[in-house]
Amino acid sequence: MPEAKNDNKRMPVVFLPHGGGPWPFMDDEMFGRPGMWDEMRAYMEGLSIFSPERPRALLVISAHWEEAVPTVMTSREPPMYYDYYNFPKETYEIQWPAPGAPEIAARVQELLEGVGITTDANATRGFDHGTFVPLKLAYPDAGIPTFQLSLVKGLDPLTHIKIGRALEPLRDEGVFIIGSGMSYHNLRALLGRGGTPQKTLDDSKAFDEWLAALVDDEVSRRETLLVEWEKAPAARDAHPREEHLLPLMVVAGAAGDDPGKTPYRDVVMGAHVSAMHFG
Repeated sequence: MPEAKNDNKRMPVVFLPHGGGPWPFMDDEMFGRPGMWDEMRAYMEGLSIFSPERPRALLVISAHWEEAVPTVMTSREPPMYYDYYNFPKETYEIQWPAPGAPEIAARVQELLEGVGITTDANATRGFDHGTFVPLKLAYPDAGIPTFQLSLVKGLDPLTHIKIGRALEPLRDEGVFIIGSGMSYHNLRALLGRGGTPQKTLDDSKAFDEWLAALVDDEVSRRETLLVEWEKAPAARDAHPREEHLLPLMVVAGAAGDDPGKTPYRDVVMGAHVSAMHFG
């Protein structure tokens, strides 16, 4: 269950699993087990309680956007970007019409450029499902200015930790930073096309337990472990390609010295998944 808010006005930073495609807006039976998403839905619906007050803006680092340099969305009215395939027609009609935040996007660029990180801006990019799926549950009124920051091609962990470090001041400026990915993301295994269900369960559990231990570790060790994440138990079984893990690196960088916790842990689609919060 979500913990009560505290008096500290500094925004937390969160890495959350955004699930499979437009899962909250479909019949659960399409995924094979009714009720499978219930705990994830409850976690996302309660996400707003983790911030001490209503955020000035939401900044999402989604696993579903990569550019040559960190790139911010600058549209005042971001469109929807339905970046999933072969789902029911109605899932391509979902709307979450949050306003953009071009002024705060400019602040992101200022912070990154200030530490020598080249940036870019995109005025046409829309909200991908790593953003609108969890946030439609967490903030259904779509009333908070929201924008995305891309990952950087090459997916270097240290690069993304440095990006996060540069963005830490936003937390004192009312910006809720959310990394949206998955703590386990082996699609072949999740779809039953690689290994066995037991191997998927075992691999995801081993990697998830490693993540849960590191988030509460001392910050320099935490960052070292994240940079060397491929050494973790079942690392490449959990992430054959690491784009769904990299938002955690940004979040960990923005966490500063704050300890972490795992307020949500569950098994979905036969794999252990979790969320990590700092602050």
